[in-house]
Amino acid sequence: MERQFDLIVIGTGVAGSPVAHRCREAGWNVAIVDSRPFGGTCALRGCDPKKVLVGVADVIDWTRRMQGKGVAGSNLGIHWPELMHFKRTFTDPVPQSREEEFKKAGIASFHGRAHFVGPTKLQVGEDVLSARFVHIAAGARPATLSIAGEEHLTTSDQFLDLDELPKRIAFVGGGYISFEFAHVAARAGAQAQIIHRAARPLEGFDADLVDKLVEASREAGIDLQLNRVVKSVEQTHDLFTIKTTHNGAEESFEADLVVHGAGRVADIDDLDLDAANIKREKKGISVNEYLQSVSNPAVYAAGDSAASSRLQLTPVASMQAQIVATNILEGNRQKPNYEGIPTVVFTIPPLAAVGLQEEDAKKQPGLKFKTNYMDTSNWYSSRRINLKHSAFKVLIEENSGRILGAHLLGAHAEETINLFGLAIRYGLKAEDLRSMIYSYPTHASDVSHMLN
Repeated sequence: MERQFDLIVIGTGVAGSPVAHRCREAGWNVAIVDSRPFGGTCALRGCDPKKVLVGVADVIDWTRRMQGKGVAGSNLGIHWPELMHFKRTFTDPVPQSREEEFKKAGIASFHGRAHFVGPTKLQVGEDVLSARFVHIAAGARPATLSIAGEEHLTTSDQFLDLDELPKRIAFVGGGYISFEFAHVAARAGAQAQIIHRAARPLEGFDADLVDKLVEASREAGIDLQLNRVVKSVEQTHDLFTIKTTHNGAEESFEADLVVHGAGRVADIDDLDLDAANIKREKKGISVNEYLQSVSNPAVYAAGDSAASSRLQLTPVASMQAQIVATNILEGNRQKPNYEGIPTVVFTIPPLAAVGLQEEDAKKQPGLKFKTNYMDTSNWYSSRRINLKHSAFKVLIEENSGRILGAHLLGAHAEETINLFGLAIRYGLKAEDLRSMIYSYPTHASDVSHMLN
């Protein structure tokens, strides 16, 4: 049976649900579709549950750092099953809650994998849905690595739902997923290993601060194997063998679990986009400055599904959802602003960045700037919590005093970076942040000393 709607939304995460709700509030007849439990990646399989695990790991690390400095007792550890139970108190209620929200709003919900059978027509199981507009917010999936034995890799989704933590865990890829999970696993007593194909992990972050994080990771017991290209993963009973090449030589590593941490891509391959004349590229659906498909004007995309998404971040997806809703309802009039959006690796300590990297700034013709860079492990804010690895790098334009980029490694970097993001987004100068009167002693109060 074919059903008619004004709008069909694919995906129930932060890039999709707000569009469905706003259009429904405007009186539109709206349907929403998802093949997975309702709620999306962040709430169920990403940033929210991950932060629960990171929070507990941070408590353990902080306590261990303060041994002999006023904290007594050395047997504190992570009880993994209890941690998973705690995490599920956040994630388990979400799908039903979302379902009830859609029902209360009068949004028709469909469970199943959608694919196009026309420009604005979708099939979901036995249902055929037609609409004036379609919004694609289908999220992301682990990238295909094209290695032998790839089916043996555990996904990040599965890692976040492990009932027991294996003793030896290898993470394939040196991105933020591998680093965050490895830091949690190491504090939980596992032997964590990261295998990365290049000399530099975390390529989207400042190289100098990454070097310091690598040092901190190794001191935490994480084995980083760099310049190793994974060729295959083999399983023998409960043992996995990861075969790699390094400088032309073959090497093997063994683990009880091998986790895919080598990036995620738009989950749009089976949508049959050609049937709707929807152009795509490697990173996702090709959209214009209004997040509208360049080849099918009745289709919009946001979040991980849109090729224009420079950062695969929940706040970016949420911002884009509001823009898509406005443009669908009122005509194309809003464009996303990507200035001053911070990104964070939730390791221990966290690594945060916003704006230009130093190496990119050097490539811009005529751009003159100064770089403030310092190891801050001897600053009070690090010493009082016995944190050995902390640093910052701030780029300031010479003539204007405009902040071009900021990069932080240390406790609460994920919070402090927002001050720099605010400055970049709204044109505040270094002097503006320097002259601010901060509460003290706080990590934010360190900002004024980063801008001298």
